[in-house]
Amino acid sequence: MISRGTQDSLYHLESFVPGETALSAVDWTRLKPVRDWENVDAEMFAAEIASSNKPAVFRDFAGDWPAVVAGKAGPREFASYVAGFAADRVVEAFFAPPDIKGRFFYSDDLRGFNFERRQLALGELLDTLLAHLDTPNPPCIYAGAIPLTDGLTRLRQENQTTLVDPDRAQLVSIWIGNRGRVAAHWDLPQNIAAVVAGRRRFTLFPTEQVKNLYVGPLDLTIAGQPISLVDFHAPDLERFPRFADALEHAVCTELGPGDAIYIPSLWFHHVESLDPLGALINYWWRDAKPHMFTPRITLLHALLSIRDLPEHERLAWRTMFDHYIFQVNGDPMAHIPDEARGIFGDMNEERLTQIRASLLRSMGIKLRN
Repeated sequence: MISRGTQDSLYHLESFVPGETALSAVDWTRLKPVRDWENVDAEMFAAEIASSNKPAVFRDFAGDWPAVVAGKAGPREFASYVAGFAADRVVEAFFAPPDIKGRFFYSDDLRGFNFERRQLALGELLDTLLAHLDTPNPPCIYAGAIPLTDGLTRLRQENQTTLVDPDRAQLVSIWIGNRGRVAAHWDLPQNIAAVVAGRRRFTLFPTEQVKNLYVGPLDLTIAGQPISLVDFHAPDLERFPRFADALEHAVCTELGPGDAIYIPSLWFHHVESLDPLGALINYWWRDAKPHMFTPRITLLHALLSIRDLPEHERLAWRTMFDHYIFQVNGDPMAHIPDEARGIFGDMNEERLTQIRASLLRSMGIKLRN
């Protein structure tokens, strides 16, 4: 654990009472900043930034995007610009009463949620946000990861990043809402997210801080990804004491329209929208080979095959994984010709089919039992 003095430097303590362990809020200004980069092109991004596996900020990266120009003009101009592409496109949005204070989260028993999902037209969503621009305590509204496909394809075409190879498979989305918070979570793909309206604050943690972020259920999630249960605006250090350690490794930045951030795969990120109407456009992609599945499948399989083994067997299998998968000792098959390596050879269609068939057979046996 870090010292109380260090904790004081990371939290606002105006309302702190000696003996209490629920502090009022993280002091964002005292967290380490995300590094800003200038004059970044695709070559620099690949060679220096993506390869470093660290977040990076690109100021005014998207300053000439039409979406950013509209966002800087004002909320109504931005809403009109977006609605002009596909006002009738149906999207899913989260709606919650003002008392959640923008924190879309679980119910108290962690078996439900504190918001409702609604299907509505994109134009209706934007009109609702505009109607509450000057409301002192508005309802909380958030529509995340709206794919820029179908009627919104042209919106994507007008707001393109030059840092990712256009021939690489990508998922491009827009995120729209009023003031709100997305709890700290990880994503499998790499991500470039450009703010196009309003301001956003990002607080990020390297993957190894998973032990200090108190992640919730993996199979009941708010929007697909497991999230930290810590309320960054009221951290409860009695319930989540190691969160103070996580903050020692956090980096933070605030972005305005046109600014962008690179988030490496599996980095935790907590995101806040700070204005009555905010939006960003993000690009997700993976560097994995086409045949590769999400490693989450392996995690689930390990629940059935490894987690509940006796400790000495679990540790023995960790040694096997280190050797064969993580290759901590070098190539485990270096002493065998490729044609004799079986499923551990360079992946081709024949080996891929063999592995898939073996997995299906094994799961079938488990299900029949």
